[in-house]
Amino acid sequence: MKLLEKNTDLGILIIRLSIGILMLLHGVSKLMNGVGGIEQMLTGMGLPGFFAYGAYIGEVLASILIIIGFGTRAAALIFAFNMIVAVATAHAGDILTLSPQGGWAIELPALYFFGAIALAFTGGGKYALSNKYLWD
Repeated sequence: MKLLEKNTDLGILIIRLSIGILMLLHGVSKLMNGVGGIEQMLTGMGLPGFFAYGAYIGEVLASILIIIGFGTRAAALIFAFNMIVAVATAHAGDILTLSPQGGWAIELPALYFFGAIALAFTGGGKYALSNKYLWD
């Protein structure tokens, strides 16, 4: 059956669209409501508040680049770093915890992180806007 034949590039496109669109929604929320909550959390940890604006790069810019497949590998590394920072700042106490439903307490950030790491290795695939360069 043709539909079930191996199509790695289609799989990469699905991963790009999935993590890109879902994370972009988080970024759009921050665009609409600001990053004040993140800024307060960071300053409460003794970190500079302006680091909060990095969320725009990781959640908006990197997500858009991943969705369109432009600079996918570089964008995926930024995206993955964003997830590391999110877990380290907001979910550090949950790393070794299970949720009440039995899943890993940080499974959503982990899925984003590992999806981004996969894209850092594969690049954007054939259906990317730019797919001929090292960082694509």
